[in-house]
Amino acid sequence: MKTFDMRFSVEKNTIYLHLHLEKDVYTFDTPYQITEKEWNYAEQRPENPYTKNAKIICEGLDRIKIVIADRLRDRKVNQTNVQQDIQTRLLESYRQKPSLKGDNLIHQINVYIESRKHIIGPNTLKRYHVFLRLIQRFEGYSMKHFKIKEINASFVKQFFRFGNEENYSPSTLYRTISFIQTVLNFLEKRGIRTFSYELELPKIKKKTPFVTLSEEELNRIKQTAIPSELQHARDWLLISCYTGQRISDFMNFRSDMIKIIKGKHCLAFQQQKTGKDILLPVHPEVLHIMEKYPNKFPPKKSEQLYNRQIKEIARLANISKLVYYNKRAGHRSKPLLIPKWQAMSSHIGRRSFASNFYGRIPTPLLMEATGHGSEGMFHSYINQMDIQRTIALGRYFDHTYESSPIKEEADE
Repeated sequence: MKTFDMRFSVEKNTIYLHLHLEKDVYTFDTPYQITEKEWNYAEQRPENPYTKNAKIICEGLDRIKIVIADRLRDRKVNQTNVQQDIQTRLLESYRQKPSLKGDNLIHQINVYIESRKHIIGPNTLKRYHVFLRLIQRFEGYSMKHFKIKEINASFVKQFFRFGNEENYSPSTLYRTISFIQTVLNFLEKRGIRTFSYELELPKIKKKTPFVTLSEEELNRIKQTAIPSELQHARDWLLISCYTGQRISDFMNFRSDMIKIIKGKHCLAFQQQKTGKDILLPVHPEVLHIMEKYPNKFPPKKSEQLYNRQIKEIARLANISKLVYYNKRAGHRSKPLLIPKWQAMSSHIGRRSFASNFYGRIPTPLLMEATGHGSEGMFHSYINQMDIQRTIALGRYFDHTYESSPIKEEADE
């Protein structure tokens, strides 16, 4: 087997490949363009791998590594004219992407995704493609296309080594392996033998930091003087915190969705993400807001503008308690200690609704409002470290202590 190494460099905005064999070094130009300032020599990729051009470059370089490595592993490789042989392979890889079929992992993942398109939602499809791209990056790292028979415990070990070097979160790696196992189980049902049982992983409980707004903070936001251009965003923020819905739903609320049922105003709508029909009693605070418009909801806003404006509203209201929140640091998200207003986004309303009413309203009724299918999922939306409930528990302790025999003995 040949021993080899591949390195890339940038000269005059062109990426060059340097192929190191046992006795010689061969240099090839590639069709990929980037400035030297934008190239990370240590990582052997663009400094920011998430721009549109960088993604094209990374995909192309991974393809180059796999094509050359496959050729050099072939004992029939032209021993007398390696440079010409490799150059021919490179030109072929530039012209068209390899057609992967049969027992190739990437091919079977694409088959699985295609078979599920008619029964999954757009968010699930998007998540599947995220898994697929991560696996493709791993193949570039490994310089090979994996076959189904190679997906075993050793594959998992190599994948986690790659993920740790690239600073992916453990949950991302676990979810990707779980997705691969799903694909293997799909193949097993079609009579294809796999090693899916070797991909069993212990489930990890990941504590994802998230923020909520207490009722005291909501009142502060409501009372704070803000510029007129922020008024609509504040009203939507309050509406979201008293309806518990996603922005894809609450930003599409209309007055004709309100039905009067036994004298009670209720919102009837279908959740966009789940397709679930929701009948939600309208909180008095929401009705009070609607009176401003009159009896309509505020004008719609884009999610980007809304997120930007509610951060400014919270800053003006001095919602500045330091909280841990996942923020992008470099190319990965990490929990950072930041003022709460900086962590504000459209989802804070849904989490605040669940947290503020938990323990005061029966959980099944709250789940009916939020549309959660399981109590476990609902609990993941609750800030169970809420200090208000801790204080309330303390008051119960005080009350029971006052009437307990232990206090009477302590007073004697």
